[in-house]
Amino acid sequence: MHLYLFMEFVIKLMFILILALTASSSLESVVGARHGQWSKEKKHNSWASEDLVSDLPGQPEVDFRHYAGYVTVSQEKGRALFYWFYEAATLPDKKPLVLWLNGGPGCSSVGNGATKEIGPFILDGDGRALKLNPYSWNAEANMLFLESPVGVGFSYSNTSTDYDTLGDDFTANDAYTFLHKWFLKFPSYKTRQFYVAGESYAGKYVPELAELIHEKNKDPSLFIDLRGILLGNPETNDAEDWKGLVDYAWSHAVVSDETHKTVGESCDFSSKNPWSNKDCNGAVGEVLRQYKEIDIFSLYTSVCISNSTGSDQTSLQVKFRSTSKMMPRIMGGYDPCLDDHVTSYYNRPDVQRALHVSDGLHLKNWSLCNMTVFDNWFDSKESVLPIYNKLIAGGLRIWVYSGDTDGRVPVLSTRYSLSSLGLPIKRPWRPWYHNKQVAGWLQEYEGLTFASVRGAGHKVPVFKPSESLAFFSSFLQGESPPSERAKSAP
Repeated sequence: MHLYLFMEFVIKLMFILILALTASSSLESVVGARHGQWSKEKKHNSWASEDLVSDLPGQPEVDFRHYAGYVTVSQEKGRALFYWFYEAATLPDKKPLVLWLNGGPGCSSVGNGATKEIGPFILDGDGRALKLNPYSWNAEANMLFLESPVGVGFSYSNTSTDYDTLGDDFTANDAYTFLHKWFLKFPSYKTRQFYVAGESYAGKYVPELAELIHEKNKDPSLFIDLRGILLGNPETNDAEDWKGLVDYAWSHAVVSDETHKTVGESCDFSSKNPWSNKDCNGAVGEVLRQYKEIDIFSLYTSVCISNSTGSDQTSLQVKFRSTSKMMPRIMGGYDPCLDDHVTSYYNRPDVQRALHVSDGLHLKNWSLCNMTVFDNWFDSKESVLPIYNKLIAGGLRIWVYSGDTDGRVPVLSTRYSLSSLGLPIKRPWRPWYHNKQVAGWLQEYEGLTFASVRGAGHKVPVFKPSESLAFFSSFLQGESPPSERAKSAP
């Protein structure tokens, strides 16, 4: 009898448990349906949810999520890199992942790429608020911005000797470690199609990281689905970069015939130390002195005068603001003082708290570019062209674009460097179009595509945002940009 009562009790208990589990499952289904991916992400990506940005000051409302925070790349040395990740504006589960790197070396990808160029939020006016960027690259991809190496932006190391050995290899290895640890936070992206993009000195960072990924992919456990690289006004080959800088300055009337002639006669940029020649050193110094009078990164735009000192500072700023009303028609509304606004924004306590870099009381000193990193750069490859050859042989997509009003890494430097590869031409030089206008010129080689962007300075998306987004879309699709004007509908 006691056994019968006991069995009856067990059966009732099991029935109650089944009802509870069923109710729990139903509730989870309702929550999942109500919040979509939110529930899944919180369930499986608890690390990522800690980095969710929910109260960024001045941010307009959006339908996509974005995350910011740190990834430790060396536990032993206390070395951590700061990232900011934006989901694609639509269909993030179906779109590729793109890592963006700015150069310098020593300049922030968050302050430059994300805030001034291709991110979804750009500074509005004097930098006190954000506005939506209608040409954000997260329209086409999930965008990951990395402040690299340590010492750049919010990235740091607790070991002071790390700052004495910064260089190309150090940066590539830390970025590679970062990626694999970032994938632990966001595991759904581990098998996603992956691209690396960047500009300026990232012309070295990007292929160097791509080469490392390509080599490490021989181990299936480390595989990253790298499909290609995209480079804007990239430093590529030191000798050709210098030759192009000088020739461009002369061809655009920045320096005299005499200075250009002296450089041609005395400078061997392919030598180990071309500056040991006194005449060469003096002539190149003259080129750089003339460039100090204007913006070397954008030949035909005004320079920022907001940092002027003395009683004339206010009047000069007012004068500039009043005359800049015509600028949008001429150059897309380029603001030469934007660097100052970006620096002010990222040193705000509420911004740093929202990005999970400080508690809002103990602030980090953020700068757009760390000149100590730049001045103490330990290791720099003279040329990444051998890496180009390796990546081309590996079947990776390589596209290079160049704003044609940049004097720092001008279109001539890039053309000289790419020509030295000796690649067969697949489709000859021709214009490419956007909105029925010539956006630049294009040449396709076997394994590489090169394009100029007409009227753009060093940071091409700042000057030509719509054209840049269209070019980026073509790159991801592996399709040539339009080579003829679109015909109007009848």
